Amino acid sequence: MKSLRVAVAAALMSTVVFALPAGAAGPDIEASVHTISRFKTGSDATRFGKLEFLGGLQFSSNDSMLQSLSAIRFRPDGKSFVSVLDTGHWLTGQIERDAEGRLSGLSRLQVSPLLYRGGRPGSKFHSDAEGLALRKGEAVVSFEQLHRIETYPDPGFEASGPTRTIDFVFPRRELRMNAGMETLALSPEDSPLKGSLVTVTEHSLDQNGNMFAAILEGPLKGVFKIVRHDPYDATDGAFLPDGDFLLLERRFSFLGGLGMRIRRFDGAQIRPGALIDGEVLLEADMTYAVDNMEGLDVITAPDGRPHLILVSDDNGNFLQRNLMLEFRLAE
Repeated sequence: MKSLRVAVAAALMSTVVFALPAGAAGPDIEASVHTISRFKTGSDATRFGKLEFLGGLQFSSNDSMLQSLSAIRFRPDGKSFVSVLDTGHWLTGQIERDAEGRLSGLSRLQVSPLLYRGGRPGSKFHSDAEGLALRKGEAVVSFEQLHRIETYPDPGFEASGPTRTIDFVFPRRELRMNAGMETLALSPEDSPLKGSLVTVTEHSLDQNGNMFAAILEGPLKGVFKIVRHDPYDATDGAFLPDGDFLLLERRFSFLGGLGMRIRRFDGAQIRPGALIDGEVLLEADMTYAVDNMEGLDVITAPDGRPHLILVSDDNGNFLQRNLMLEFRLAE
C-alpha cells in the first residue's frame, strides 16, 4: 500500500507490533465490536449504486496484533475466514450474525506469524503480505517490497514456510516499491480462466498509466492491463460466480481524504494483451462508513445471491478504524 501508508506513517504515531514465535498462535484475541447500520452518514438509504448495504462492523482490540488487514478470504461455509496482515501475520476467525442474518460479531480470532523461507519469521521487507487466495490444499500469498507469490499448505499454513513460488509473469522491473501485487484472486473453475489465479498491481503502471495485471496459470497465462482512473489505486479483487471480476480501489490525499470504489469487469475480456475497463458499482468518500478499504471477497449467501464483504486496514494507527462491510448485488 503506497501513498496512504507513507503519508500516515509520516504524520501519525504508529503502533508497535510484537511478533509471536515461529509457528505459534496466541490465545483467541478478544475484540470489541460495534455494528454499523448506516453506510451513508445521516441517511437510512440502503441502495448505493448497484449494491445494497446490509450492515457492518467496527472492531478493535487491546491486543496490538489485531491490525493492518490486507486481504480476506472466506471458507465455503461463508463464516470462517483467513486474512493476511501486512505486518507479516495470518489472521483467522469467524463472523457472527444476528437473527436477521446481519453481521453482529467476530469470534475465534487467532493471529500467527506468516513464516518466511526456512520456516522462520521475516522482516517487514520479507513479509509485507498484500494479496491472498485460497484453493484446495493451498493458501497463496502475494508480497510487495520483496515482490513474489508463494504458496502455503492449507490446512497447516500457520506452522509452515512456503512450499513453492509462482511465476508472476510480468518483468520484475515493472513492480514498484510498496505498489506491487496488491490483489490476488482465484477465478471460478467454470469461467473462461478455468480456475487460474489473477493478480493486479496497486500502482505499477505502464507508460500510458495503465495498471499491470496478469493471469498466472493455464492456457491464457500472460500479462494484461487495467485502465487506471486517477486518483484511484487497486487494493483487492474477487471473482463473482459468473466469472466477472470485481476490483476494490482506494484514493487518499490530505486535502481530499479517503475514498473507495468498486469496479466490475467482464470476465470474458480478461486475456493476455487485453486492456480492460469496468463499470463502477459503488463509489464512496468520507461521508460514508469507509476507511482505508483494503480487502474484498465474495460469498454466496443463504439467499443464493453474491454478497461482497470488505475490510479496512487501520495501519496500526488510532485515528483509523478496522471495518467490515457487507453488500449484496442489487441486480
